[in-house]
Amino acid sequence: RVSMDDFGTGYSSLSYLRSFPFDKIKIDQSFVRASIDDPNSMAIVRAIAALGQSLGMTTTAEGVETEEQMARIVADGCTDVQGYLISRPLPPDRIVDFLRSHQSKQDLDSAS
Repeated sequence: RVSMDDFGTGYSSLSYLRSFPFDKIKIDQSFVRASIDDPNSMAIVRAIAALGQSLGMTTTAEGVETEEQMARIVADGCTDVQGYLISRPLPPDRIVDFLRSHQSKQDLDSAS
């Protein structure tokens, strides 16, 4: 699987989407963070999510830190999120426990 990281900044351009077999577009956190207060950033996030969907790619919103951002990002069509709201970076020896704990919470939410 190949991801285009920090889409919308630097060398991440539309022409690369045609040239390489990407599976995922990762939306730069600068757009995600600004999307709550800035209509232009919100429109960019929405457009990138729609582009990803049209091309059969998943879209990851980077830098999600609040429930409000999460709700907005999901409503805008992003398929995945990444950021401190989910978890701070973890050392390798703690990842399995984190995933087990997270799965247990999802199972409880599904049961209620």
